[in-house]
Amino acid sequence: MKIELHHIKIAEVCDGYVDSAEEGVVGYGGKLNIRPKYQREFVYDNEKRNAVISTITKGFPLNVMYWAKNADGTFEVLDGQQRTVSFCQYVNGDFSVNDKYFHNLTQSAKDNILNYSLLIYFCEGTEDEKLDWFSTVNIAGEELTPQELRNATYTGEWLTHAKSIFSKSNCAAYLFAKDYVPGSPIKQELLETALDWISKGNIKGYMADHQHCQNANELWIYFQNVINWVKLTFTTYRREMKGINWGKLYDEYKDRTFNTVALERQIAEFMLDDDVTNKKGIYSYVLTGKEKYLSLRAFTESQKRQAYEKQAGICPHCVAEHREKTWYKLEEMEADHITPWSEGGKTVVDNCQMLCKEHNRIKSNR
Repeated sequence: MKIELHHIKIAEVCDGYVDSAEEGVVGYGGKLNIRPKYQREFVYDNEKRNAVISTITKGFPLNVMYWAKNADGTFEVLDGQQRTVSFCQYVNGDFSVNDKYFHNLTQSAKDNILNYSLLIYFCEGTEDEKLDWFSTVNIAGEELTPQELRNATYTGEWLTHAKSIFSKSNCAAYLFAKDYVPGSPIKQELLETALDWISKGNIKGYMADHQHCQNANELWIYFQNVINWVKLTFTTYRREMKGINWGKLYDEYKDRTFNTVALERQIAEFMLDDDVTNKKGIYSYVLTGKEKYLSLRAFTESQKRQAYEKQAGICPHCVAEHREKTWYKLEEMEADHITPWSEGGKTVVDNCQMLCKEHNRIKSNR
């Protein structure tokens, strides 16, 4: 890849600046694509955005930026989009700093900003080289998420359509599923979740297979089906429902018929159970019956000691089997529920027995 350093004034970059849904984000007399398909949306908060303007007005250097040069003489921002949008928006009058908009400044202050010289590397090479360079140089500033790096590899019509649904502020997917799926659309976390669900964890494989598809309708329909199934199956919403791997549960249980009233009754009961420490896991448990999702409260060291002293270090299962060794040190034993939690047993000292490790594991595997 050919790389050349250039000094370009802010006035030149802001020339013809446009930020619209139709035309995208462009500048430099219409020759610079400030937000290519593989780039994220603007994510700087007010503090970071204002810091860019402060750096410029004080004449301090901004970090070097990188533009990819295309065969037709146009450019794409490889690294520096957030800084570029910050000073373009300020010159455009989109926000103020210390209660002063750009048009409130004296002419000399305006000129200082417009004449500020940016250090920009022009990078010229193949599409693959540009994307590889993009992944390499984006190690400073706002760190790229894994999904943003995948987007840089699998650009095309499919990704453009998918991002319009999953990757915009207040996008359709966010408004539809924000109570069930965490993460930021503009950092590609919502898109990543949808892809993880539909691909069973093979996101790269799915994106490679669909890169040249005309649209992302399959992904969008699947995502809606998952969320609609959740809403119909679990009729009472609780905050614990946000962040569950609903895609996995949907794939396994979507064709089963559930008594939703009975499910809700179970969930409400488990929510009040102090032994259930992972309330979010209740939803997986009522479908799978696997207690591992509940992170059941363990016996305390004090409870273990009380049960051990009461048993005088004797494992009752060893006694029942007439084993030669029946007495153990405390550290050689493990606490066990006499009456299992699934049968109503609680994690209290009266329901605690100490078993040798062998017998405890035998009982746990039954």
